[in-house]
Amino acid sequence: MERRLREAQQYKEEGNKRYREQRYRDAVSRYHRALLQLRGLDPSLPSPIPSLGPQGPLPTPEQEKILHATQMDCYNNLAACLLQMEPVNYERVREYSRKVLERQPSNPKALYRAGVASFHLQDYDQARRYLQAAIDQQPKDANVRRYLQLTESELSSYHQKEKKLYLGMFG
Repeated sequence: MERRLREAQQYKEEGNKRYREQRYRDAVSRYHRALLQLRGLDPSLPSPIPSLGPQGPLPTPEQEKILHATQMDCYNNLAACLLQMEPVNYERVREYSRKVLERQPSNPKALYRAGVASFHLQDYDQARRYLQAAIDQQPKDANVRRYLQLTESELSSYHQKEKKLYLGMFG
């Protein structure tokens, strides 16, 4: 257990280094390796393979805390990497951000990234919810404000088109 937690943290740190070097594909690979080290250690998740023998020991509360923190950091960092890589896989960014938000509902970075992904997937109502929650956490963040403005603009445009359509149908 301890060894796998240490290895996962080491892969995560290597991923962070690659991210700072703007080597996003390498960073993604390291974050995935970290998550693979953690697979099967989390008692709250079903095992991917039916048990072939006796189960290992359950993690202590401290180990479980480290496990979940490392998982959330990796998912959050994966989303950050994917936003830097062309073409951007917004579905995956949103998926990873939601994994973080399941455990950390007020994580501002995950809220922002989920909002950006939802915006680009044209789910403007969801984007607004995520971005508004991110603004509540970090009111001065210019990037969040910019995306919230873009989202509001798209929603306004959508509602104007909808209004014209209904006026044409019933007017």
